[in-house]
Amino acid sequence: MGLARQANKIQTWTKLLGNERKTCSGASNLRQLKGRLCCDKLKTKPSSERRRKQVKVEYENHGHLPFKMEFWEPLNWKKQFELIREMRSGRDAPVDEMGAEKCYDTEALPRVRRFQVLVSLMLSSQTKDQVTGAAMQKLRAHGCTVENLLATSDEKLGELIYPVGFWRNKVKYLKQTSAVLQRDFGGDIPNSVEGLVRLPGVGPKMAHLAMDIAWNQVSGIGVDTHVHRISNRLGWFRRPTKNPEETRKALEEWLPRELWSEINWLLVGFGQQVCLPVSPLCSSCLNQNICPSGFPKCSARTPGARELPLGGARGEKCNGCGVTISIARNSFKGGPKKK
Repeated sequence: MGLARQANKIQTWTKLLGNERKTCSGASNLRQLKGRLCCDKLKTKPSSERRRKQVKVEYENHGHLPFKMEFWEPLNWKKQFELIREMRSGRDAPVDEMGAEKCYDTEALPRVRRFQVLVSLMLSSQTKDQVTGAAMQKLRAHGCTVENLLATSDEKLGELIYPVGFWRNKVKYLKQTSAVLQRDFGGDIPNSVEGLVRLPGVGPKMAHLAMDIAWNQVSGIGVDTHVHRISNRLGWFRRPTKNPEETRKALEEWLPRELWSEINWLLVGFGQQVCLPVSPLCSSCLNQNICPSGFPKCSARTPGARELPLGGARGEKCNGCGVTISIARNSFKGGPKKK
């Protein structure tokens, strides 16, 4: 009975196919006929030939609001910032007396003042403020305007700005920039970062500082070697930054915008007086207890011992282990106290 019933099913499927001429026998042929009939009806390929398509899933954002980004800020940065403000309250660092804010002629025309700000920033690259201030005094006495610089010979201009760093290159940049300003901006400087960085010899740091000082517009943080060094020493980033431009972008991610203008002169003066590039004066720094770079870990510490500041006086010892420090190499010398 089982075989007869199966034969009847085969005949039924064969009739439905219409143009099928082959006689099918057995269970395997029945499955093939069923599959062909289903594919004809659905106009699709057999399941063995079909491939599952990948589906891209996108999360719905109800309300069309931007996704909330995780906010990060460094530990103790507000306290560190306030203590640096306290240490800089005297405003007696070289940048306070000879920085770009002090190098222009306050009685000159607005466009001339702005040009002198830009010139002082171009001269300050890899140059101490004292040298930049002296060069700007000579330039102002000569006549620091676009027209005068274009009329001055390269030799004479070199004498006026010497010995600023890379003075030969800066003579060329000053001449080229002055020509662009006279031709395209009527002797004034561009009022945007994009326009400023197109000028020969002008980088992002100079552009942001020029926008702040010359145009009184905060466009970004001016990061020089002091800001780059100190912010990394204070641990203000998730991971150390490699150059000033990377530092600027990382700072602007978390530092409140109202502090962008202040942070440059604050850290520059702090770096000139306390947080020096070599042998920082950590023992006189108010942040010595909360600065991650100010105290090396003492491997021979005993209960009650204090950590030794990197910038302490030569021969200063740890209370617990008697280790002294070599300021020049920022490394320990000596060993445990002999009892």
